[in-house]
Amino acid sequence: MADETEIQAAAPAEATPGAEGQGERRGRGGRGRGGGNDRGGGRGRDGRGRRDDRKGNEEQGEELIEKLVHINRVSKTVKGGKRFGFAALVVVGDGKGRAGFGHGKAREVPEAISKATAAAKKAMVRVPLREGRTLHHDGNGHFGAGRVTVRTAPPGTGIIAGGPMRAIFESLGVHDVVTKSVGTSNPYNMIRATFEALKDQTSPKSVSQRRGKKIADLLGRGGASAPVAEAEAAAITE
Repeated sequence: MADETEIQAAAPAEATPGAEGQGERRGRGGRGRGGGNDRGGGRGRDGRGRRDDRKGNEEQGEELIEKLVHINRVSKTVKGGKRFGFAALVVVGDGKGRAGFGHGKAREVPEAISKATAAAKKAMVRVPLREGRTLHHDGNGHFGAGRVTVRTAPPGTGIIAGGPMRAIFESLGVHDVVTKSVGTSNPYNMIRATFEALKDQTSPKSVSQRRGKKIADLLGRGGASAPVAEAEAAAITE
């Protein structure tokens, strides 16, 4: 009897290590699988994120001129008091014939400016410039109650324009221009009207390609002599 009791008592003791071993194997396997996924996934996500950031910095390596044109503060009355918000209007350009504008809204001024800057970068347009300093020809633009007139100017004239319009030409890279705004003084409408006028700008090079003619022929029709027309056509790069 004593021997049978010892055998029965010993049997569970022998089975216990096996169960513990299985538990340890499960634990090690679970930890290994879970840890491996976490480590591998972390490396993959972080690695891809870093590569994308570097690529984005390389693509956005060009220096842009940012001009803050207007900030508007609005308030909303709620149960606890007043809740303030800000709207920013920003003009962005590269100083070489590309410019755009955008607006953003947020609870804080820096965030509103960053949103407006991002929107302006996405909406940049190219404007052909004469000699890299002025416009090729006069133009008119209107948006809502805003009407503007832009005119080409000789060297040394400078930027003769109001606040919102001046920001556009400074970021665009124009050095000589004469402008006039009639109607509203709302900066949003003034900027939209100015861009409407700039979108109508064309260069002799684009006109000659569209009509299948030489640039000198187009310039010669304006009354200039053949040698002068050819010299001006050779000086036109855009």
